[in-house]
Formats: sequence, C-alpha cells, structure tokens
Amino acid sequence: MINKTDNNRAWLLVVPVVVLVAFSAIIPLMTVVNYSVQDIFDPQTRIFVGTEWFREALLDERLHGALGRQVLFSLMVLLIEVPLGIAIALCLPRRGPWVSFCLILLALPMLVPFNVVGTIWQIFARADIGLGGWLMTELGFDYNYTASPLDAWLTVLVMDVWHWTSLIVLLCYAGLLSIPGAYYQAAQIDGASRWAIFRYIQLPKLTNVLVIGVLLRFMDSFMIYAEPFVLTGGGPGNATTFLSQQLTTLAVGQFDLGPAAAFSLIYFLIILLICWLFYTAITHLSTR
Repeated sequence: MINKTDNNRAWLLVVPVVVLVAFSAIIPLMTVVNYSVQDIFDPQTRIFVGTEWFREALLDERLHGALGRQVLFSLMVLLIEVPLGIAIALCLPRRGPWVSFCLILLALPMLVPFNVVGTIWQIFARADIGLGGWLMTELGFDYNYTASPLDAWLTVLVMDVWHWTSLIVLLCYAGLLSIPGAYYQAAQIDGASRWAIFRYIQLPKLTNVLVIGVLLRFMDSFMIYAEPFVLTGGGPGNATTFLSQQLTTLAVGQFDLGPAAAFSLIYFLIILLICWLFYTAITHLSTR
C-alpha cells in the first residue's frame, strides 16, 4: 500500500490570487466602509458621525424611488429575457452549417460596449432620424422617449432585451446540447409530446444554467448605468433614474462622499440579499 502525503506547497499557488482579491475588492470595500461613518470636509478634516449617513440614506425618498424603479426594471428584464431566451434556444439548430452562423449572430449584441449600445438606441429611437422612431410614428403611435416616461421605460427595456437576451440563449443552448440523446430516445418510445419532453426532460436539465443566467442577468440589470444614462440621461424627470445613476450623482455630482459610501453599502447589501433569495428559491424548486 502506497502512503500519499499532502503537498501543502500547492497552496502557495493561491497566494497571488488572494493578494489580488485583497487589493481589488477587500481594501476598496474597507475604504468605503471607512468613508460611510465620517463627514469629510477635505483630506485633512474628517469627523466621525457613526450611522448618521445610513439613517439619512434609508429615509431618503430619492433612494426609495430609485430602488422601486430598479426592482421593477430587473423583474421585467427577467420575466421577458428568461422565457424568450429558452424559446429561442429551443428553436436553434443542433447540427449543420447554420449552427455557427446563428451562434455568431446571437453573440454580436453582447460584443457592443455599454455606452455604444445607448448611443445606437438613442439614434434608432428618434422619430426624426431613427428607423425605430419613424416606424412607431408611421404606425400611428405618439412615440417620444425624451418626453414620455412610458416611452422612455419601454425603450430602455427593449434595449436591454436586445442587448442581453443572447446570454440566456447561449447558456440554455449549451445546456440543451449537454442532455444525453438516450433521454430523447426513451421519450420517443413512450410517445411523449413536445411539451412533455420540455417539461420533464429539458427544463429540469436546464436548472443549473438557468440559476447562472438569472443571477447574472439580475446583477447586471440591477447595476445598469451606462445604457439608460446615454439614452435618456435618467429622464424624462426621474423616470429612468436607477440606483447606480442616483449613486453616481450623489458621489460625483454633489461630491458627498460620506452619504454616497453609505448608499453604496446599502446598494451592495440589497444585491447580495436578492441574489441569495433567487438562488435559494431556484435551488429549492430544482430539488423538489
């Protein structure tokens, strides 16, 4: 019998990663925590205020409004993109020359930078020079995303669906390809319908990739900034001012570092809490 000894020197390979994470995440986070309990007048003048900025942020009506808009936007994104992504993935070819073409075509929107996406849709949705705005006008709709809060909301939502549905499609397509053919053969022998195959074979096998897709899309949509900022500037009024833009205005526009730091920590905890709830709910459903 050969006795194997543990080679603890392998842990040394993890040290560079730990150091990198410390500098890129832990140290900046501790800096934000430090700022959140101080009133900063200048680099040399700081006053400890405890939890004052947290109480102020929690009672701020602007935070409440931005949080409500953010939660509503993220839920609408998930309710549209996840079913749509699954449906498109089911329609994609599994073999043949069209597979590569379809996958490349689907991946193109994700390759466009965030600020460029906002610029594209800013031009596309204009009624005077944009094809989308012109089409809406020709169809008889009084469409103006710069003046109507509803039009602005719909434009931002459609823009996000165009930009990120491909991510759900590609994840689901990879999950579908990983299902062994024996499952489909057994279903064919039993005379299962197309819906029964999806309900009892494909959907359960997609649970893991859907967990990843939902968490990624939620976190990304909950932190959206560049696209709506370029497209609408947060307007009209505050109709499309989400949490990230509210935080940027507080930190950069007004230079209130203490309240902005407290705001950002609350923002961070909200994302962690909702991601944990999503993960717990989806994994619980998958084990039933």
